[in-house]
Amino acid sequence: MSERLQDRVAVITGAGSGIGLASVRRLAAEGAKVVCADIDERAGKAAAEEVGGLFVRVDVVAEADVEALYETAVATYGRVDIAFNNAGISPPDDDSILTTGLDAWRRVQEVNLTSVYLCCKYAIGHMRRQGKGSIINTASFVAVMGAATSQISYTASKGGVLAMSRELGVQFAREGIRVNALCPGPVNTPLLRELFAKDPERAARRLVHIPLGRFAEPEEIAAAVAFLASDDSSFMTASQFLVDGGISGAYVTPVLPREHQPPWGPRVGEAAVGDRGLTPLPRPGGLRTARPSFTPGRPPRPAPSRSPRPARSRAGTGSAAQVRTAAPRPPPRRRRPRSRGCSRCRGR
Repeated sequence: MSERLQDRVAVITGAGSGIGLASVRRLAAEGAKVVCADIDERAGKAAAEEVGGLFVRVDVVAEADVEALYETAVATYGRVDIAFNNAGISPPDDDSILTTGLDAWRRVQEVNLTSVYLCCKYAIGHMRRQGKGSIINTASFVAVMGAATSQISYTASKGGVLAMSRELGVQFAREGIRVNALCPGPVNTPLLRELFAKDPERAARRLVHIPLGRFAEPEEIAAAVAFLASDDSSFMTASQFLVDGGISGAYVTPVLPREHQPPWGPRVGEAAVGDRGLTPLPRPGGLRTARPSFTPGRPPRPAPSRSPRPARSRAGTGSAAQVRTAAPRPPPRRRRPRSRGCSRCRGR
């Protein structure tokens, strides 16, 4: 593996599992010195020990903890070159706007959005002094399109991460600091496996939307993190980097409940993405195609003829022999105006 990140210092939040752990391994393999930040001491220490890095216990919603994280990284390694702000949650009580309580809304916003604000704030301060740095903020594909399963606060928080990343990328571009938003699709992480265990139907609705027909592996997302952290992406900033298996490029619409379904289109449980080897949706749930231009089981109406209408002859309207096709009329002749003559002849 190439060492694009040799001797660079990377701070990774949520480093104990999932995308964070895979990124710790990938960045360390490419030569970076990694600071592993996590609220879970056991998982965070294990990640740091695996790559010979530094563990710092951090509650990412506490400003003092985040400030101390970057101070510790600079005190230990002398600089901060890469900040991968990855910590986030997606709790089961974050659902439809009709059922999600205000406490659940605020908790998700704090962990997913406010933490990224705090991490960017203190990372940028150190990067400005050294005149260079790369910040990668974990957003999501739901930041650019609606989610297949309702998670109102999560979706809103990731949209905020995307907008903030654009703002910061533009603001600090001339100072050598790049800020990009990483937008993964569904990833095979403990969080997603927990969702499958608790609600297999809800989790399966995610899979049918992915053109590649599978979830991403954490190592595939970590490869994107390494790219954004390295000089291979030196001309990228204020951008959204989608790694979603084609979800954002597909066109599907969610199915209506059975009592609201019109009589056309596929039934509940039928995928409307064609024969791609995808597993049909469990009931009740599915995708619907656009409304067809004809009723199933009835042949479509022929297109109306554009030929000129037949005209009747002057002889009558009795038989078909008397019907002839109307020929186009010739343009009317222009008559020359009559001369009025001279004044002596007008009275004649």
